[in-house]
Amino acid sequence: MIFLTNNFALPAATICALYKARWQVELVLQMIAVSVYVLVAIVKKRLNLDASLYTLLQILSLTLFEKMPIQQAFTGNNLFSNQDGNNNQMNLFAF
Repeated sequence: MIFLTNNFALPAATICALYKARWQVELVLQMIAVSVYVLVAIVKKRLNLDASLYTLLQILSLTLFEKMPIQQAFTGNNLFSNQDGNNNQMNLFAF
């Protein structure tokens, strides 16, 4: 096998070990992605949601740091509304 690198200070065996470790990280990330997909499929089934898994994953990625009940996130009722009226969002065009 031939590995290309721009780091000529490290020996070839070290470069090979780094590539091998990188692929182990990729494997862990793939396992995490599959686990998340399965968990979202379980949530979809338990909540009897009509949306596709892709749509649910998109909703979760947008509302990851929003504090709301999970059922509300998937129903779309006031998805991004601010209930307490305290809006910290800066307005780009407020002069």
